[in-house]
Amino acid sequence: MARAVAPWHGEVVSIHIAPKAEDSMRSTHSVRAIPGKGLEGDRYFKATGTYSDRPGPAREITLIESEAIAAVARDNDLAISPGDARRNVVTQGVPLNHLVGQEFLVGRVRLRGIRLCEPCSHLEGLTRRGVLAGLIHRGGLRAQILVGGEIRVGDPIVPAEASEARAAAPLTSAEGH
Repeated sequence: MARAVAPWHGEVVSIHIAPKAEDSMRSTHSVRAIPGKGLEGDRYFKATGTYSDRPGPAREITLIESEAIAAVARDNDLAISPGDARRNVVTQGVPLNHLVGQEFLVGRVRLRGIRLCEPCSHLEGLTRRGVLAGLIHRGGLRAQILVGGEIRVGDPIVPAEASEARAAAPLTSAEGH
């Protein structure tokens, strides 16, 4: 029996990397994702992140919903910029909490959700008081890079099954012309 395709699709709204632990996040239009390593130029790719002594696939890439950042401002009267969340990819229209254990595509890069990226006191220390409480259960997703490539602002984000279903579907006469 075929699994139901999730009724969502989203997009990358911004990308952020930091060259070493505690450096300010730098916004970039695109970044190269390398399986087993992470995002080129980021602190965890270079093994210079605060938690690089705990390696593993959950350090390769992090994502956060732009909707969660907006909710922190709305619910906690605490405006933070997308880079202040210290996650690599800011999304829109993607239910990240539901992607633990799921595969999905960011552009042509294939990722697997590993676990939720709950905020910690270190994040609050690098930003401001209240960020920890504001991001609990909406702090994003840690993911593993399964198939690498370039990630760009504006790239679509879709469930892997949806992409595979489109690729396997025969062209209709309207699509073929």
